[in-house]
Amino acid sequence: MPQKIVKLTVKDVRFPTSLGQHGSDAMVSYYRTMPTRTLAFLRMYCTHTDPDYSVAYVVIETDGGMKGYGLTFTVGRGTEVVVCAVKALSGFVVGKTLEEIVGDFRGFYRLLTSDGQMRWIGPEKGVIQLATAAVLNAVWDLWARAEGKPLWKLLVDMSPEQLVSCIDFRYITDALTEQEALDLLRKAQTGKTEREEQMLKEGYPAYTTSFSTPHLPPWLWSYTDTILVGLWVKHMTIVFIQCLALLCVHVKLCTDALASGWSRFKVKVGAELEDDERRCRLIRQMIGPDKTLMMDANQRWDVGEAISWVTSLAPFRPLWIEEPTSPDDILGHATISKCHNRVMFKQFLQASALQFVQIDSCRLGSVNENLSVLLMAHKFQVPVCPHAGGVGLCELVQHLILFDYISVSADLNNRMCEYVDHLHEHFTSPVVIRNAHYLPPKDPGYSCEMLESSVETHQFPGGVVWANLLAKAPE
Repeated sequence: MPQKIVKLTVKDVRFPTSLGQHGSDAMVSYYRTMPTRTLAFLRMYCTHTDPDYSVAYVVIETDGGMKGYGLTFTVGRGTEVVVCAVKALSGFVVGKTLEEIVGDFRGFYRLLTSDGQMRWIGPEKGVIQLATAAVLNAVWDLWARAEGKPLWKLLVDMSPEQLVSCIDFRYITDALTEQEALDLLRKAQTGKTEREEQMLKEGYPAYTTSFSTPHLPPWLWSYTDTILVGLWVKHMTIVFIQCLALLCVHVKLCTDALASGWSRFKVKVGAELEDDERRCRLIRQMIGPDKTLMMDANQRWDVGEAISWVTSLAPFRPLWIEEPTSPDDILGHATISKCHNRVMFKQFLQASALQFVQIDSCRLGSVNENLSVLLMAHKFQVPVCPHAGGVGLCELVQHLILFDYISVSADLNNRMCEYVDHLHEHFTSPVVIRNAHYLPPKDPGYSCEMLESSVETHQFPGGVVWANLLAKAPE
């Protein structure tokens, strides 16, 4: 019996991670113990000081009682804008049957991304693309649930023809034609069963960003050589002790990660060169010469500055420098970037401007657009290392990278998926990591259903968590 979509709801769900300085600097809950004035001091040495990890959380319901769950990731302010964009797209979804959508998924993708008026605020980038991803993620989740399979298995079991029918090849045929995509997928059929069994047994290799040491004042790193005359006033003594304790916490995190089997690590760079050199030297000393180290600059540099900075960090042998400059600067880009859409990925690959492709389950147009990027990356023989973290990104992207290995690339060389250990407890089917590998999800769907209690308490601004915080905020 056809499943007709009769309702779409979207909620603004935010986690106050800025209180603990969690975010792209991978800060730990230790920050919550710090005095306000100490935090203010440390913010001078940190990037991304106040992200509140958030999602625009979408639920679609059918007349048969089934539900599909989707989300797109944000960092606090602006989530309400994405929510408005999702509501604007809802009219294209409600009233359609699941069978109607998946029977012409390419057409449905184009319907969402190419409306004659809505595409003016895109097209296929920015807020409207984040909203499109949230809606499509919910549709894919609904489809996988209807088939009784986790999403990765749904994709693996699809024929090359079915997979290609989900992709919009508009604007990318000069890099990848439909026939080329079919040929790549058909060739990868050989050995699929064995690779699937391997993933079920071993899992997909992961790397961690959770341990990364913080940006700290230069005097802390060299305190043994510094006469702290004049610093031993009450405030600066507290700052010094707090910073030193924080450094110890991060050293312990790195040690614990090594003990847990992690062999691939990523550190944030770009705020201050001498600080970056100190931290990278410390990390390289701790993990040894044989472990893999990556760096993430979060778009901090101009092209010339990036070249100079990376040259200074080269002795620490990073595998890659992530987002060294503007993600829109295709010719100037040195290595890797999270891109807005398949067209930008096409140009990065054609220009040989990246050595690693970093897909994103929410910044791109859901599974549909990620399929095209995975296939282009395979054609150009560039390894895929997905971006994750945030809220639900690990849960989502694990499905895509499992599919990539089993049904597209058949290669694990220089390939890994990011893992950040926070906020997974808010999901009904959280990721499972064993021996620094993602284990394939078993539950039907796309793994993005959140606990109802988490949604209600963290809904912005009326949930209990935010109501209490806003009540305490100064006017």
